[in-house]
Amino acid sequence: MLQLNTITPSDQANFELKDEIASFLFTHLDQYGDPKEDIMKCLDYALNAELNRGGGFVVTAREDQKIVGAVVLNETGMSGYIPEYILVYIAVDGSQRGKGVGKKLMAQAIESANGDIALHVEPDNPAKKLYESLGFTNKYLEMRLKK
Repeated sequence: MLQLNTITPSDQANFELKDEIASFLFTHLDQYGDPKEDIMKCLDYALNAELNRGGGFVVTAREDQKIVGAVVLNETGMSGYIPEYILVYIAVDGSQRGKGVGKKLMAQAIESANGDIALHVEPDNPAKKLYESLGFTNKYLEMRLKK
């Protein structure tokens, strides 16, 4: 049976839990992933309990105590002109894809967020259809200057 759990800064997640989530994401993000160290930085930010030093939350999906899906949202500290949250990572175990796990994770994340959510998705990412079915739209073309 699938169990969803929302983890917030007030839960004071320990290193072992963050490492478990980071390892899962690193393994299951496929070509859309980042190095594990970067994923850990994101989790540290999302689950930071210090005021004015980050924030956000993580939703995990577990089956038989094993993570089979995870989504990480970081607070932006802004509102209105920039959405309150940015969805940084979402991944579902390959053996669970097509079973609605991603949709359940996203529904829980949307319900848990106290504001608008932005995300970046590559045009060829199959998750793009999921986001569109949940009401996400493509309002802007993102441009970045890398220094």
